[in-house]
Amino acid sequence: MAASALALTACGGGTQAAPSGGADKKIVMGFAQVGAESGWRTANTKSVQESAKTAGIDLKFSDAQQKQENQIKAIRSYIQQKVDVIAFSPVVESGWDTVLKEAKDAKIPVILTDRAVDSADKSLYKTFLGSDFVLEGKKAGEWLVAESKSATDTVNIVEIQGTTGSAPANDRKQGFEEAIKADPKLKIIASQSGDFTRSGGKQVMEAFLKNNADIDVVFAHNDDEGLGAIEAIEAAGKVPGKDIKIITIDAVKDGMTALSAGKINYIVECSPLLGTQLMDLAKKVLAGETVPERVVTEETTFTQEQATKALPTRQY
Repeated sequence: MAASALALTACGGGTQAAPSGGADKKIVMGFAQVGAESGWRTANTKSVQESAKTAGIDLKFSDAQQKQENQIKAIRSYIQQKVDVIAFSPVVESGWDTVLKEAKDAKIPVILTDRAVDSADKSLYKTFLGSDFVLEGKKAGEWLVAESKSATDTVNIVEIQGTTGSAPANDRKQGFEEAIKADPKLKIIASQSGDFTRSGGKQVMEAFLKNNADIDVVFAHNDDEGLGAIEAIEAAGKVPGKDIKIITIDAVKDGMTALSAGKINYIVECSPLLGTQLMDLAKKVLAGETVPERVVTEETTFTQEQATKALPTRQY
């Protein structure tokens, strides 16, 4: 999906005790989004925008198009504009200390959403709202261990990683590898980044198929990469879900549709609907309330049958 710059101002009545005005002054939030690289990210953006409007928060929104330098510029712009709170989903884990210190010096609280940073100084942000990516990887690996119990030969796995250096890519890989250690038959024979995109997943899978004659399983770090892999597998004359099993993470509608059709075998959910929790946390932080350092979203897993049942009411 092509990334495009977005801008939105959501208006409504606020409840914040204003730092420099009347009690009805709206909270202003600067939100620096990763981009629009996947169906998950699009749903995440929509959740943030709609939840800000519902909560009466004035949202200043920027799309970094998957570039860290664009996010840093956006955060510095929010600091200059003297917003009340900054929230962002970091493109990668490293390299944030300087700009986060600038926000702290300006007395603007920061909330991390969806992805973490690797800063040793936890005082640079108030809380991190998002999924447990290591657990997601473990769930994917545990399913494969159970699925492969009856296998007598080596099970050759190819891994399509997310964006290099990002928290979900690092953590999902770690969790998956920890889980499959339980079965020495399970072997990762190739691993490469598809950048969380459908086109990236297709390109990586094409290369895997060209260079590896025997592939049993694809572990894709998100649905979009898995959907791209399906295209490559079908183009190679193989049947996704049967000739090559596919495990993905996210559970967006397109991925769930492919799971329901048997082209994907198992999906671990990663909910993008963080907006309501984010706005609630922002209001609590600005009211001086204590919030947890880590807020984990509740998520599940889906088989083909479960996906078929869930699809009619799926929100994203």
